[in-house]
Amino acid sequence: MRASIKWLKDYVDINETPEKLADMLTMAGIPVAGIEYLGQNIEGVVTGKIVDIAPHPDADKLSVCRVDSGSEVLTIVTGATNIRKEDIVPVATVGAKLPNGMTIQPAKLRGMMSCGMLCSTDELNIDSKIVPPEARNGIYILAAETPVGVDVRTALGLDDVVLEFELTANRADCFSILGLAREIAVLTGSNIKKPMLSLRESAPDKVNGLADIHIDDPSLCARFAARIFREVKIGPSPVWIQQRIQAAGMRPINNVVDVTNFVMLELGQPLHAYDYDLLSCHSIIVRNPNPGEKITTLDGVKRELEPDMLVIADAVQPVGIAGVMGGLATEVTKNTHTVLLEAASFKGTSIRRTSRALSLRSEASGRFERGVDTANVIRALDRAAKLLEDMGACKVCQGILDVYPGVQLPKQITFSAQEINAYLGTDIPKKTMLDIFKRLEFEVDVQGDCITVTVPTWRGDVTVAADISEEIARIYGYDNVPSTTPVGSMAKGSQSYTQTIIDTVKGLLAGIGFSETMSLSFSHPQVLDKLNVPADSRLRRTIEVLNPITEDFPVLRTTLLGGMMETIARNLSRKNDDLKLYEVGTVYLPARLPLSDFPSEPVMLCGALTGRRHELLWNQSKESVDFYDAKGAVECILEGLGISGYQVSSAEHVSLHPGKTAQFIVDGNVIGYAGEIHPSVLDAFDINRKVYLFEVNVEALEKHASLISEYQSLPKYPAITRDLAIVLPDNVQAGQVEQAIISSAGPLLTGVQLFDVYCGKQVPEGFRSLAFSLTFRSNDRTLTDEEIDTLHKQIVIHIENTFAAKLRV
Repeated sequence: MRASIKWLKDYVDINETPEKLADMLTMAGIPVAGIEYLGQNIEGVVTGKIVDIAPHPDADKLSVCRVDSGSEVLTIVTGATNIRKEDIVPVATVGAKLPNGMTIQPAKLRGMMSCGMLCSTDELNIDSKIVPPEARNGIYILAAETPVGVDVRTALGLDDVVLEFELTANRADCFSILGLAREIAVLTGSNIKKPMLSLRESAPDKVNGLADIHIDDPSLCARFAARIFREVKIGPSPVWIQQRIQAAGMRPINNVVDVTNFVMLELGQPLHAYDYDLLSCHSIIVRNPNPGEKITTLDGVKRELEPDMLVIADAVQPVGIAGVMGGLATEVTKNTHTVLLEAASFKGTSIRRTSRALSLRSEASGRFERGVDTANVIRALDRAAKLLEDMGACKVCQGILDVYPGVQLPKQITFSAQEINAYLGTDIPKKTMLDIFKRLEFEVDVQGDCITVTVPTWRGDVTVAADISEEIARIYGYDNVPSTTPVGSMAKGSQSYTQTIIDTVKGLLAGIGFSETMSLSFSHPQVLDKLNVPADSRLRRTIEVLNPITEDFPVLRTTLLGGMMETIARNLSRKNDDLKLYEVGTVYLPARLPLSDFPSEPVMLCGALTGRRHELLWNQSKESVDFYDAKGAVECILEGLGISGYQVSSAEHVSLHPGKTAQFIVDGNVIGYAGEIHPSVLDAFDINRKVYLFEVNVEALEKHASLISEYQSLPKYPAITRDLAIVLPDNVQAGQVEQAIISSAGPLLTGVQLFDVYCGKQVPEGFRSLAFSLTFRSNDRTLTDEEIDTLHKQIVIHIENTFAAKLRV
């Protein structure tokens, strides 16, 4: 936002220097990013009138001009081709200085003395974007009514200072000259001078019946009002209006357009003018676009409209993109005789989405995005009407078309002075607070200690008592608020126990050759189909994403298996054949759909292996990974976390191979699975080799983990090892036998290890031989063979009775 000091002085008395004023505004939360002195480094340049032009006698491309500079007639040689007799132009007299550092001296050009120079916009350092296209090349031709002999800075409004503001999005009221003037008046103690409105409405027509306005969705357009002007005379706007909008960085176009821009900059309310005669049926409809609808905007670009955008349409077609840019079909031109002038209030989020989608930003869209004052709509229309009427550009029809479905009332906030002081840590008197509210134009009602303020409609950022505290603090002065040390309990920062468990797991897996992967938290229901997940599974209860990043990821994931399988498939397709991967991540499991509460978000661990067990080296074997590598990875994690007493048994899993799947049980709860991927799952992911996978619930690991183990001294007495080989039905699991051995052996048994499984000639069909190594040790004595024989016999009897097993001799 650029604000001219001269323009600000139209509404408030300013005695401070631009630097001091900028500092005051910045300290009050209205940050000034820069100060620009227009016309800086221009000296000795005046307006001059060309009284005669003649060809140079010795140069075909030069002309000799006699220029009236107000005090004398100068002879100037120039190569410009766009000048004519009677033109008013900027003249740099002898001794003049220009922004590019040039000092003008008399010079002889092809035998002819030249005493000065005619200037272009570039030589005066005027931004070409704020001048008419015809003035961008060659000498700058000034308006015919420009007085002669006047300092060019005065004639062009360059004797001004512009403040460049870097406003925050919440201060929409300051995106206007009047809003900034209001802030300056509050800070300096001056009075605000608002423009007076006294319309004549000299046209005999009444607006009722001349046009029809309809709003389809009041949630997107809170208010739409219009005035109609007859006998419109399109022409240049007054110089003072042109200079005001040029200082703000905008280019003058014609009186009607310039007035809409002027009022937008002055009051913060964007306006748009339509050629009334080009509006079909003289109707205005605020609606969403129809499918496939397009519009050619004022910049000449044909744009395709999306269904969620908002357009202004007549009875046939869109004539403007609401809040962003008008349409070319109803543009005001020299042939326009009747104008319909619009002022509206659109929903900021809708305008922001539209502007981004079209990559089209404008001064109007920037203001609508931040929010405009709906109550200010009529005032903006009246201000524009008065300006045009005063310059004789039109006759204003009587009345206003105003569609205002839901009147927005000012907000009221109740608080006490004590609450404000407690919030700020200050001791500001109540009287001072009330004075601040009065200067801010807040209506105040005091009932004892209770203060109720009515917030002006232009202050949409003030909604709660905390905002009131901010207003008090910034006007009272942040530098007047005492610095105090915050009071509160201090806690040492540390990571959670869950994160410690996760870090430990990652370290353990990295130590056995695994690499971590990360996948998106989004997925697709088709992934569950590939994983053989049944229709009634809880994993099918997925949460839909309202704005998915692509159509491939419309839901939140309920398992890590899909992402891991896709990662395996992607790596295999790129010839990465030997893989050991894992991922730790959150899955999202709602209790029911549609959502009535936050879903549970358990942290899961998923790992996968395929390819060779060892790196391809001359001294390493070439066997491939198998089920026991996956099982061993889980056992490594459990042992590293100090989890003992777990059981491993066969199990079923929808995505794993039947008969090649194991589950891990701790205290009767299943904490994870390991196994070979089901062949149909491999086919679904286009994988042509065996893949082994494990999945573990991290929260279960956290529950049973013991990162700091209890200290045990090294054993003083030797251990005794005995082997036990038994023959039993092959449907009896080794884990069951191991548990039976432990339960029957007593405390002297310190270790059980299965070291052989045999099925052969010596073993009957339907049976198998399991061989275990048993380790016995006592902490207080050396065990005897007699004690071990008794325990061994006790174990054999228990196994024989439990499993119908026989001791293998």
